[in-house]
Amino acid sequence: MAATPGRRVTSADVARQAGLSRATVSYVLNNTPHQSIPEETRQRVLTAAAQLGYSPSAAARALRSGRSDVVLCLLPDWPVGPEVGALLTNLSTALAARGLTFVIHPVIPGDRPVAEIWKAITPAAVLAFEELSDSDVAAMRGAGVASVVALLGSSRRQRRELEVSQQRVGRMQAEHLAATGHTRLGYAYPDDARLRHFAEPRLEGVRTACAELGLDAPLVQVVPLDAPDAAAAVRRWRDNRIGGVCAYNDEVALALLAGLREHGLAAPADLAVIGVDDIPVARLADPPLTTVTTDQNAVAAHLAATVVAVVAGEPQPRPPGSDIVTVTRRGSA
Repeated sequence: MAATPGRRVTSADVARQAGLSRATVSYVLNNTPHQSIPEETRQRVLTAAAQLGYSPSAAARALRSGRSDVVLCLLPDWPVGPEVGALLTNLSTALAARGLTFVIHPVIPGDRPVAEIWKAITPAAVLAFEELSDSDVAAMRGAGVASVVALLGSSRRQRRELEVSQQRVGRMQAEHLAATGHTRLGYAYPDDARLRHFAEPRLEGVRTACAELGLDAPLVQVVPLDAPDAAAAVRRWRDNRIGGVCAYNDEVALALLAGLREHGLAAPADLAVIGVDDIPVARLADPPLTTVTTDQNAVAAHLAATVVAVVAGEPQPRPPGSDIVTVTRRGSA
């Protein structure tokens, strides 16, 4: 007997199809422990479920277990560019391979409290990219919801967190420019305040590398994605005998290349430029853009493994090594 078209197939339909009691069907479909179900009966249930196209309700699973198979990602108010987009896509794929559903919810300052968001979903875990408050962590723990914080810097809670260090990115930019003979560096800071969580640690990495290499601190300028404004920044760096600039990302680096053209100048002869992210158009720039990139597949795989470990109450895996951050050498620096 087929279920009515347009109506969700239920366990009651499976019971009728198999000619068994709803209790027996429920035991089989839910794989209930400590029940002596003959193998022939179990196969009757599974065959009936397959014939009807039965799939268990996510809501019902959540009621039985107290949580869903959802991993809730609390995404800060970030512009979702190619790099963040790639991380989220890879993370969704990595979690799906582990039987988990990835749901992203933006967290806008002044919007609804974090507690309202996760309580509405009852996830298996919450993945955040900014510090969670003590009260939120305590409430999640009390509800049996695991929390993982993938921070962009240091944190006061060490055990349940993964640090994604952007300082390594800035350090490699500065080291590359120094290795190519530049002793006075600049830093092109983005004009979007929402990017400070990435920009600040990257700038700190550049500063640290300069100090360790015995170079002056980088001359920092805010560079909008606008050729005339970028040209003004280029002029100031040139006036201060800056030979190479670490750009916040590839988009800012491309703005600098446009700013150089405004003066009839070019990279790297007049000003070396190195970006971050290796976005698709980086290799099409004139000259092709030297850039620093992070293996987002490796980051996503580690985040997914960390979430699974925390949900299972198991030790967290070791973070990936520094070799996931590399310099792609092209013509601009």
